[in-house]
Amino acid sequence: MARVFSSINGSANLLTSVRCSYSTCYRPMVVEMGRDQSYRASIESEIEAHLKKVISIKPPESVFEPMHYLTFATPKSTAPALCVAACELVGGERAQALAAASAIHLMHVATYTHQHMHGSGTKPGPTIDHKFGPNIELLTGDGIMPFAIELLAKAMSPARENSDKILRVITEVTRAVGLQGLLEGQFRAVEWTQSGNGDEEMLEYVCKKKEGEIHACGAACGAILGDGNDEEVESLRNYGLYVGTIQGMINGVGRNNYNNRMEELRISAMKELQTRFKGKKVRPIASLIEESFVPPSQSNLL
Repeated sequence: MARVFSSINGSANLLTSVRCSYSTCYRPMVVEMGRDQSYRASIESEIEAHLKKVISIKPPESVFEPMHYLTFATPKSTAPALCVAACELVGGERAQALAAASAIHLMHVATYTHQHMHGSGTKPGPTIDHKFGPNIELLTGDGIMPFAIELLAKAMSPARENSDKILRVITEVTRAVGLQGLLEGQFRAVEWTQSGNGDEEMLEYVCKKKEGEIHACGAACGAILGDGNDEEVESLRNYGLYVGTIQGMINGVGRNNYNNRMEELRISAMKELQTRFKGKKVRPIASLIEESFVPPSQSNLL
């Protein structure tokens, strides 16, 4: 991967010159974090703790056991962590974004479950052990989506006066996952695979819809809940879109060499942070994109 920005906030924190082929840079959705592991790991630990409070194995076990299993067995997306990181970047507290980050994870779980159901054939990215049959997986995925919205609705608090923000977040999440977002991306991915023509523009569109939209949603939701202004919300939405599109290319249906385009997207993402958040500590949220390109053997370069 060619050279990109070598410093943010005046220190040489970002990866400067690592080159690799697509095959060696291909990473599953759960990735090594290098020296920034504590930041993302701490976010994901709190999201998991939040989810364990609201999703326990209880009667009827036939409903809650598969829901519990799929929630915690599904490989993690970067989007929920991005939601919390964006909230903190604009001055919010982590607790303000946990419900939204948890809901975004649940939406990811539902769509991942539907795409990777037992017996559905080989799909890109990491897989999980199928403890339940396809009918149970299908129904559980269907049930997880409305539960995610319920989780968000319950986060409304008169004391925090956050009802308007939660309503905005619900709109953001449903739009990002719906027919003009992630679900469209899954449909277009099938079309792209079946066409067999290797259309690079279509692949990027697929990655933008499948991963970009939900990451853009995560970043925008975090900024909204952290009381960011409109410019900050839109800048972080753009950042999330770049991050997610890159993730889609890395984990994506093509698995070809798109290093040049990924580098362009990464540079655009870093410019969003440098332009809008100059003087703020952007290293934590920047690490969520930088880590994606680094094989474990080179994690010391982060």
